[in-house]
Amino acid sequence: MAALVLLLLYAREYRKNRLIRNHLKYINNRLGELAITSNNLTQERLLLMTSDSELRELLQGINVILDCVYQSTSNYVKTESAMRKMLSNVSHDLKTPLTVIMGYAEVLLRKTDLPSEERQRMLEQIFNKSVEVNERILAFFDLSKLEADDYDIPLSVVDACEVCQHRILSYFDLLAERGIEVDIRLPDEPVWVYANEEALSRVLDNLLSNAVRYGADGKYLGFSLVSVGGDIRIEVTDRGRGIAKMDQNRIFERMYTMDDSRNRNIQGSGLGLAIAKKLTEQIGGRISLESIQGSYTCFTVTLAELQYRNASYLKK
Repeated sequence: MAALVLLLLYAREYRKNRLIRNHLKYINNRLGELAITSNNLTQERLLLMTSDSELRELLQGINVILDCVYQSTSNYVKTESAMRKMLSNVSHDLKTPLTVIMGYAEVLLRKTDLPSEERQRMLEQIFNKSVEVNERILAFFDLSKLEADDYDIPLSVVDACEVCQHRILSYFDLLAERGIEVDIRLPDEPVWVYANEEALSRVLDNLLSNAVRYGADGKYLGFSLVSVGGDIRIEVTDRGRGIAKMDQNRIFERMYTMDDSRNRNIQGSGLGLAIAKKLTEQIGGRISLESIQGSYTCFTVTLAELQYRNASYLKK
C-alpha cells in the first residue's frame, strides 16, 4: 500500500515537472521568436495559463522586460527618425542661403565693371545671408548641447521684469516699422526669480521673434508679466494666423515645421521653440501654448517667484 502511494506521488511530481519543462520550453521558444522580430516593434507578450506561482512571477518579470525593450526601441526609432528629418531640414535651410552667397560672389568675381551701388547691394546680401547661415549653425549646435546636457547654465537671482523690459525694447524699432500695435503690461517694481538671465533673455527673444515672424498679419503683439499663486507668468501674444490643433502638441519638437512655415518669407530655423523649451526647463520653468487658428497665439513662460526680501538679500 505504501509503495502504491509513493508511486502515485512520484507520478504526480513527474507530470508536474514535465508540465513545467514544457512551459519553460514554450517560454524559451517565444523569446527566441520575439528576439528575431524585435526590429519590428512588436508588442507581443508571453501568455501562459499556469497554477505555479513562481512560474507566474517569472512570466510577469519577463513581460515587464519586454515592455521596457519595446519602449526603448520605440524611442530609438522616433529619435532616429527625428534626427534624419532634422538633418534634412538643416541641410535644406543651409543650402538656400549658401546658394545665394555663391551666386552673388560669382557675379562679383566675373563682372568687375558693376556700378558701385549694385556691388554694394550684393555685398550686403552676402553679409546678411552669411549671418543667417551662422545663426542656424549655432542654433543647431546649441540644441545638440542642450539635449546632451552639455550646456552650462548657472542660476542666480534675476529681476524678470528688467529682462522683459530690455527684450521688448530691442524689438521696438522693428515693431514700429511694421506698424504693429504693442500692448506692454509689465509691473513697475522688480520681480525676482531664480534663473539665468542670458537663458531667459534668449527664451523671450525666440518667442518675440516668433510672434513677429508668424503673427505680423494681426498687427498686434502683447507682452505681459503677472504674478499668480507664487509663480510669474510671462506671456507673448499675437493675433496672427494662429496654430492648428494638430500642430500644437508638436510645436516644440526640434525641426518641426507647420505646412506654411517653409515659406521663404517667414521661414525660421525650425529650432527656436525647441531651444526655448529646453532653456526654460533648464532654469526650472515651463513653457506652454494656447492658440485658436485664425485668431491668436499665446506662449506662456512660467517660473517660480522669489519673495522680495529673500531675493534682495541674495542679490547682494
